[in-house]
Parts: sequence; structure tokens; C-alpha cells
Amino acid sequence: MSDQQQSLIRSTFIALVASAFILVGIVSGIIYLVYKTQQYVAGAAEARMVRSAAADLLLAIQDSESGQRGFLLTMEPTFLQPYRDSIDEISRREDALEASISGSRFSEIDVESLRRVITQKLTELKATLSLAQSGRRDDALDMVRNQVGLSLMNDIRETLGGVIAEADRQIALQLQSHLNLAMGLRMATIAGVIAVLAVFVIFFLIIRRYVREILAARRELEGLNAGLEQRVRERTEDLIQANQEIQRFAYIVTHDLRAPLVNIMGFTSELDNALKTIQAYFKGEAGSAPETARADTVLAVEEDLPEAIGFIRSSTRKMDELINAILKISRDGRRQLKPERIDVAQLVQHNAAAIQHQVLEASGEVSIKVDVKTIVTDRFSLEQALGNLLDNAVKYREPERPLRLSVRAFRVNAFTVGIDVSDNGRGIAPEDHERVFELFRRSGVQDKPGEGIGLAHVRSLVRNMGGDIQLKSERGKGSTFMIRMPSDLSRFVGSISE
Repeated sequence: MSDQQQSLIRSTFIALVASAFILVGIVSGIIYLVYKTQQYVAGAAEARMVRSAAADLLLAIQDSESGQRGFLLTMEPTFLQPYRDSIDEISRREDALEASISGSRFSEIDVESLRRVITQKLTELKATLSLAQSGRRDDALDMVRNQVGLSLMNDIRETLGGVIAEADRQIALQLQSHLNLAMGLRMATIAGVIAVLAVFVIFFLIIRRYVREILAARRELEGLNAGLEQRVRERTEDLIQANQEIQRFAYIVTHDLRAPLVNIMGFTSELDNALKTIQAYFKGEAGSAPETARADTVLAVEEDLPEAIGFIRSSTRKMDELINAILKISRDGRRQLKPERIDVAQLVQHNAAAIQHQVLEASGEVSIKVDVKTIVTDRFSLEQALGNLLDNAVKYREPERPLRLSVRAFRVNAFTVGIDVSDNGRGIAPEDHERVFELFRRSGVQDKPGEGIGLAHVRSLVRNMGGDIQLKSERGKGSTFMIRMPSDLSRFVGSISE
């Protein structure tokens, strides 16, 4: 390790330790301030609860007295309702006041004495109302005038008013303490910011010493990356060229195999002509040959030779079809790709429209969701691949249910797009997920015409565009073919010659 590296590590370690101490101090101060804030808030809440309970009790007693006075003055029964409501509330509010005071740190009163005074006041109110209701209103008014009830009410107001005043004072003290604490928190935050800025300056001074070395290392790394990118491009071009050589070889082999097949088909025509001559000869010379030889000859001429010729013709026709399929894939591989900007939604809708009549006949529908606006790729190859997948979905649908097709295009990452084609058809068994992409391989019940080249053709097209295709399927539940391909094919084919 160089001296510069050791110096950097040492300086960085010192700065980190200092930062840790500053951070611990700031956090500890904030935790303490938050704890004290919680205490002040809790104190204010306690005082507010006591004040609320005292004010509620005083209000209930005043309401009961107002109901009594109103009834004595007017003798209207409607004034008794506020009195009755207040009487029902007073006991509950006495309990609430006692509970709040017992849990408070700020209020201390003799609750039992207060209860006795309130009981006396309620007794006085009840007595005056009983006299008035029994027709002795003057006696009730005399009881009010002797000021016993007034004295009891003054005692209640004085006691509860003192509780309210003390609670207000405590609330003001707690709020002031909270404000002072907030100021302290603000100062601590400012100090912490200053300390952090100081540490930042220290780090900046340390790092500045090594910026030139980092920049130099970066330039060197960029040079290495450029060389690596060039080597990867060269290796990619080599692989593509090797793939083209394989495709050309397949083309030559299949082209050379086609010549003897043409000859065989010509000879079958000659055999057919000879057969006609032999048949005519034997029919003309029927009386000159032995009977058994004649029967065997007739059987061979009329049954064996036609049957053999029929087999030769059907076999050569089958081989010709298979070779044509190989030639088709080979031609696609040799075809020069023409990257162009394509509207993905328009292309998908065009392919879906091509099978729309078949979908309607199957009482089905096609849903399309395109989240990619445009891509750069070979239009012909992509149209062929999508069209083949959609045709297969219609061809291998499940007759027992309406066809449901969906095509979804989306961006996988900055360089890759995905196109998923899903259906609710008969599905493909897991063991056949890979082999269905092989040439001349088919899966499931062979109740539909085909040579087993469609999906092999699709994979060839997709791979020529620099992508790949995978299958996710389950028997009886449908299939999803997932295409992943470059969003800009021109990056891959720009430097490849045909």
C-alpha cells in the first residue's frame, strides 16, 4: 500500500471518527429535547383535562340553578327539563373531576368537601322546587332569599374557579417551556448543521487531493472499456458470420439433395409409361402364356407396380415438402435484414386484423396492450413471427370455449422489448415446451394439418433479429409465447456484410 493510500485512509478515518462523535452528540441532544417536549406536552394535556372537568362540573351546576330560578319565576314546567338534565350530569362530572385531579401533578383540592357542598346545593334546589310544585311558591322564594343557596354556590364557584385558574396557569407554563425547548432544538439543529458542514469541508479537502488520480484512473478505465466493447463486437460479428456459414451450408446440402429427387420423380413417370406398355402387351398376348405365369404377371403389373409407384411418389412428395421447409428457413436466415422504425401498435393491430374473421367464427376476441411506441427492427421478420403465432393460436384453439387472444408489448429494459402472445387454447405439455421449436416436431394430438415447421420458423426469425422466444404453457389452460428482442436492431447488423 502506497504512502498516499495510507494517508488517505488515516485522514478519512479521523474525519469519520469526528463525524461519529458529532452525530452522536446531535442525536443525543435531539433525543433529550424530544423527551422533554413529551413531558411538557403531557403536562399541558393533564392541566387541560383538569380544567375541562372543572368547567364542565361548574356549568352543569349553573344549569341546574338556572332551571330552578326559571321555574320559580314563571312556574312553567319547561324550565324543569334543563334542571333534570343537569342533575343527571352532575354526578358523572364529579367523578370525571375526581379522576382527572387524582392523576394530575398540578391540582390538589379536597374533593370530598366539594362533593358535600354540591350535595347541599342540590338539596336546596330540590327543596325549593318541591315547595313550588306543592303550591307553596312563597315559601320556596323565601328559602331562596335567605341566601343559603347563594352562599353554597359561591363556595362551589370559588373552589372550581381556583381549579380552572390553576390549570390555565399550568397550561401557560407548559407552553412557554415548550417554546423555550423549541428554541433550544433550533439552536442544536443549527449547531449540528454547522458541524456537518465543517466535516464536509474536511472531507472535501481530503478528497480534492486525490481527484486527479481518480480522473486518471477513470480515463484509463474508459480506454479499457472501449477496447472491451470493440472485442465484444468483433466476437459477435464472428458468431453471426459462423451462423451465416451454417445457414449457407444447409442451403447447399438441401439444394443438392433436391436434384436426385427430381430424377426419381422423372423415373417414376418413365415407370408409369412402361407399365402402360406392359399392360397393353399382356392384354394383347393373353392366349400365348401359361395360365399361372399370366396370373402372376397380371397381378404384379396391375397391383404391385402401381402400389410401389404410388409409394415412391408419395415419399418423394413428402421429402420435397420437407426440403422446401428447410430451404425456407435457410432463405430467411440468409435474407438481408432491413432495420426500420416501426409503430408497434400499428403492426400488432394489422396482424390481428388478418385473423379477425377466424376469431369471430370462434366467438372469440383479441385484446391488445402496447406500452412501447416504436422500435427499430426488420418489419418482414416481425410480421412473419407474429402472424405465425396468431395463426397457431386460432388453429389449435379449444373448441369447447370461446377463443381469447391477447398481445402485449412492453419495454423490458433500456435495450430490450418484450412481446407476449397468449391464448386459452389446448395448451402444450411441459415436456414439449422446447421440442415444439425443433424442425418437424409437433406436440399433442395430430388432428390438424401441418409439417412441424411453424414454430421453428418463428424461432429462426426471432433469433435473426437478435432475440429469442420462450414458451409458458399448461395443458388445457392455454399458452403464452414470449418474444424478447433488441429495441434497436441497427446496433447489431450495422457492420455485418451479407
